[in-house]
Amino acid sequence: MNDLNLIERLGDELFVALDTATPLDPLTSRHPELTLEEAYAIQQHLIARRLARGERIIGKKIGVTSQAVMDMLGVGQPDFGQLTDAMVVEQGAAVPIGTLIQPKAEGEIAFVLKHDLAGPGITVADVLRATEGVMACFEIVDSRIRNWKIQIQDTVADNASCGVFVLGDRLVDPRQLDLTTTGMVLEKNGKVVGTGAGAASMGSPAIAVAWLANTLGRLGMRLKAGEVILSGALSAMVPVVAGDNLRVSIAGIGGCSVRFV
Repeated sequence: MNDLNLIERLGDELFVALDTATPLDPLTSRHPELTLEEAYAIQQHLIARRLARGERIIGKKIGVTSQAVMDMLGVGQPDFGQLTDAMVVEQGAAVPIGTLIQPKAEGEIAFVLKHDLAGPGITVADVLRATEGVMACFEIVDSRIRNWKIQIQDTVADNASCGVFVLGDRLVDPRQLDLTTTGMVLEKNGKVVGTGAGAASMGSPAIAVAWLANTLGRLGMRLKAGEVILSGALSAMVPVVAGDNLRVSIAGIGGCSVRFV
């Protein structure tokens, strides 16, 4: 494709879809030649539109961290998106369902950084040294692509299907935990709908964060002190509707809750 005007137009389409909660037909169905590099360029334009209206970047998210999702999308690596302050929902607060299109909830471990991480060459030990603490987290993913009919280029262009996110109220030193075996339970309306462990995200959430730092480093970007990094889902996505109440509990880290109205 390699057409700057088209990249900007598709980014604008996604921006309008986000603002109006109106889905789009898949980008890849209309532009099957779309490359992953071009998809990230579309993401950058989408984020630029959000920053231009006053939002600010406060972190990153890692997506497609499980082998099952990689297989589904036909890729061999995760993807990433960017978090802005407009995506934050306070713990226990209500999310208006009408502001989203087709939301699904994921229980995750969030990392809060105290030092920059600049790849390449970042190791898990580097990640742990740079982390102020980890928290239980809900990411509410939401695709602007109709019916979640996505290929990897669609979700990357759509800022890795970011919706909103909720952080728990405890910050725990990750060096006191085994992040690989740390267990998670996700409940919806009082019933367990998902279980998992840290290993579900690339073998360990810290491995996922190292991957992100190294991937960004090759693009001339870095993870910055103070940023929040969502390290990937620990179980399958859970669809949500108005009236749902969700809670995630992660052993040794704590819990997080969110409701939808």
